[in-house]
Amino acid sequence: MKLLALLLIFSLPIQWETDFENAKKTAAEQHKLILLNFSGSDWCAPCILMHRDYIGSEAFAAMAKDNLVLVNADFPRKKKNALSPELAKRNDGLAEKYNKYGDFPLTLLLDANGKVLKTWKGKPESSVEDWTKEVKAVCDANR
Repeated sequence: MKLLALLLIFSLPIQWETDFENAKKTAAEQHKLILLNFSGSDWCAPCILMHRDYIGSEAFAAMAKDNLVLVNADFPRKKKNALSPELAKRNDGLAEKYNKYGDFPLTLLLDANGKVLKTWKGKPESSVEDWTKEVKAVCDANR
């Protein structure tokens, strides 16, 4: 029964917060950091690879569950993937504050107040395991 419960936990998709203010509140309450990822989910090849290979990996998901509140600021271009006007406005606001140069993908680790602790421009150069360890180290150093 325990094995089944563990399998269910690890098979659940990563939960993404779409409201940054909620993410900050959750991060403060749960003593977690915020991972903010800027992506172009339907046009940016490095973004798609990062989500598939890094953020979608079992190693990252297991680490993120206990350490991170995840926020994805997506900027799709295809009409069929268009965001609601409210969500697009929120993402634009995040870009104005944290991604002024329009880098994609851009991943930031933030504290519960929104202070930037670490930034990765582009897809990480390191392996998934090493990148996950690097994220975890920043989380551990900021508890």
